[in-house]
Amino acid sequence: MYAIIMSGGKQYKVSEGDVLDVESLSVNAGDTVELDQVLLVGGEDDITVGKPLVEGAKVTATVKEHGRGKKIIVYKHRKNYKRKQGHRQNYTRLQIEKIEM
Repeated sequence: MYAIIMSGGKQYKVSEGDVLDVESLSVNAGDTVELDQVLLVGGEDDITVGKPLVEGAKVTATVKEHGRGKKIIVYKHRKNYKRKQGHRQNYTRLQIEKIEM
């Protein structure tokens, strides 16, 4: 069974046991999180598509850790103007435990 969830304005395809990085959530490491913005739930034979969300569906995940992503360098240059700026995005690593309908 798999599901497509939305977290932080992005969509992720997940199944039980997957580990994924999402936008930073304000929960402690080791806590359990319920993601209720489920857009689609699919199994072996049937697929349930939400309008826009699937009624009563939720995904349970455990927070593994918080971290910061790889540094991204941004260059801006024009005539007589040069700037170099870096950015590191915060993330939360989740392990998907259960998909419920």
